[in-house]
Amino acid sequence: MESVQQKVTTDHLRRDAYLYIRQSSLHQVFHNTESTRRQYDLRRRAVALGWPDDRVIVIDTDLGQSGASTDREGFQRLVGDVGMGKAGIVLGLEVSRLARNSSDWHRLLEICALTDTLILDEDGLYNPADFNDRLLLGMKGTMSEAELHMLRARLQGGLMNKARRGELRMPLPVGFCYDARDQVILHPDRQVQEVIGVFFKTYRRTGSAMGVVKWFREQNI
Repeated sequence: MESVQQKVTTDHLRRDAYLYIRQSSLHQVFHNTESTRRQYDLRRRAVALGWPDDRVIVIDTDLGQSGASTDREGFQRLVGDVGMGKAGIVLGLEVSRLARNSSDWHRLLEICALTDTLILDEDGLYNPADFNDRLLLGMKGTMSEAELHMLRARLQGGLMNKARRGELRMPLPVGFCYDARDQVILHPDRQVQEVIGVFFKTYRRTGSAMGVVKWFREQNI
């Protein structure tokens, strides 16, 4: 395998470095801030390899989106720019940040190999045109997809077990809540009950959702 010095050429440095940042959910964006910080810190790796700081393009529009999603705007931009030869290197903290399904991951690898674009993650620097590097990246992508499958299976199994015991709590419609025994009851707030009652009475009288909206608007409710 080539050394880091051999992999980064003047041709790579003439092009931009692309740093792709993603978190799977808004909850992770707000609460798992250390992972986000580590992803942004990869900019330093690009600078250490020879890219000027102002030539490191950060793509972080997919924060809060799953890596299995097929409509990630940021990822589509990344693939497009790599395909047009604009990128000398693509940086991501790990494979799972870039993609959680094999089709997206191998498509990126294929385009990087064709355009002589390097890939860097927290473990090292790879040249997708090199067989050994490509083999390792392919295995990482497969492991990332398998990891997502196992996470989903584990979560689904936990939900099913709770449901079998009758302990699964689901979000309830407005106007209902759980009591101390986890039984579904009407909301104890009298005002909430009255508003819900007015809603259904209006629906029965008007016969349509649009009729309810119009009547509520007329009554300034």
